[in-house]
Amino acid sequence: MKRHKKIVRLLPLDSKRFKFLYIFNLLLIFCLFGRLVKLQVFNASDLQRKARLIQSSKTNSLQKRRAIVDRNNRLIAYDKPLYKLWAHPKYFSLPGDSINEVRSTEEVIKILSSILDIKYEILLGKFNEEISGIKLLDKISEEKAEKIKNLQISGLDLIKYSQRYYPQGELYSNLVGFVNDENKGSAGLELHLNNQIKVFSKSNLIKRGGDGTPLPDNSAPGDFISDYENLGLTLDSKLQKASFKALLKQVRKWKAKKGFAIVMDVNNGEILSLVSVPSYNPNKFWQYDTDLFRGWYTQDLFEPGSTFKPINLALALEEKVIHKNGLVEDIGRINVGGWTLYNWDKKGNGYIDYPKVLQVSSNVGMVKIMQNLDPKIYWDWLNNLGISKNLETDLFESTAGQLKRKDLFVNQSIEPAVTSFGKGFSISPLKLVQLHAALANGGFEVTPHVTSTFKDRFNKNQKKQFFSNEVSKTVLEWMESVVDKGSGSGVKIEGYRIAGKTGTSQKAINGSYTSKKVCSFVATLPVNDPKYVVLVVVDEPSKPYAYGSTVAVPVAKEIIESLIVIEKIPPNIEEQGVIVKKP
Repeated sequence: MKRHKKIVRLLPLDSKRFKFLYIFNLLLIFCLFGRLVKLQVFNASDLQRKARLIQSSKTNSLQKRRAIVDRNNRLIAYDKPLYKLWAHPKYFSLPGDSINEVRSTEEVIKILSSILDIKYEILLGKFNEEISGIKLLDKISEEKAEKIKNLQISGLDLIKYSQRYYPQGELYSNLVGFVNDENKGSAGLELHLNNQIKVFSKSNLIKRGGDGTPLPDNSAPGDFISDYENLGLTLDSKLQKASFKALLKQVRKWKAKKGFAIVMDVNNGEILSLVSVPSYNPNKFWQYDTDLFRGWYTQDLFEPGSTFKPINLALALEEKVIHKNGLVEDIGRINVGGWTLYNWDKKGNGYIDYPKVLQVSSNVGMVKIMQNLDPKIYWDWLNNLGISKNLETDLFESTAGQLKRKDLFVNQSIEPAVTSFGKGFSISPLKLVQLHAALANGGFEVTPHVTSTFKDRFNKNQKKQFFSNEVSKTVLEWMESVVDKGSGSGVKIEGYRIAGKTGTSQKAINGSYTSKKVCSFVATLPVNDPKYVVLVVVDEPSKPYAYGSTVAVPVAKEIIESLIVIEKIPPNIEEQGVIVKKP
């Protein structure tokens, strides 16, 4: 059978349809072009930002802080890595389970309770109707966190964080301070040296490709390595512990308000121990009154009393208004500008030499000695010593001492008179330590400090000399007689030459002196080769017969005995009238 081909007749395209297609395609092209312009011009910066977010990721580094260690690398504060455990029950599955299989909460808790040492019922009680984001536990140790990771249970998240820990408890709290719950320095060195203790990461941005693979960038080698250098202190933990125990015992015995003790190297200003009582546990800082967090030994001022008499004698010697072998008459009282000033016991001592003035702590003798010095020169000396200036230190912001205006000091004779025995002005305990260090080291100013790895910030300038070497040596020998024959005899240790001076001053409140006292004692050793200054201050002992000799001296003796052992200070052996230093 023969097939016939079908002929299809082509009709011309409808003009209306043609125009519609033409206009439609033209509009489509314009829309695409407009979209391209919008993306490339108007949305370019926003798209670049979104691209960077996809192509790069931040490494969320922990807010870490440097460890703080003593001079022998013993830990004082460090960051303890801990973990938080979060649960997402809708994703619970165990290794080997099928993709869609979901384990029950009870099954997972049964496994966790044995690892966390927490009862099954307690863990179960933490779950609610939420199917995700349940915080199960905080402060999980690294050991337990590793065990949880090894379980490979889906639906459990461990979040690592860092918590500050102080292994020596209250021993360093008044000095080092603590960090708060947000890991921010809140007291002591943790606050004052916060920028030196915080760890800063050099780089935390990683570029990635579309499949998540890290891409090479311009980062230099080591950019992702953080600086974990320790903050080293000049203190010795053994001496710190011995000092703290001695001070705490005496503060409790005399029912005092507070106490302070320090040991410092007179040649470079390094502080070997610094303790204050009462103290607190920095690991549980929230349990204590905030008044305990202050570094009062740099911020509070007190009248140094008789512990300032050696400084005044040095000034008199420097101005040559007294001579080394001179005498002064002490009848027990003296009238100055209408005021009658007395010795502490209101007794006279007759004609006495200058070592005796210190031994019996004669106020009258000191007034007569300093009356030889022009008040203008006297005030200039006190100002030059930095009495009314802030003390440069790495401890805390110090409070400047209080010294009367020069015109009052010069025109009112009572002012230089009371200043001669350490009253009428005030300084911080740390400032008193600095001045006695200058007496011990030949007259040079040193900067008290506790940091060792960052000590370059201090002593940049040439040392300022307050006293001549000859004057320093003379006054130190006079102070030695106080330990040998005077009120500081309680600190005497056989075989060691120790200089010292006691102080007992009344506290002034609202311009009037009260019955409240501040008892103090300052010591320097060894006299033949001065190396250390020790200061003990006990504020407001409340029992009778509270003096520097009865309250502060016993603390200083215990500290010095520990210092001798820890620093291996050799005794002096007297052979045929010659003092020989033991090697």
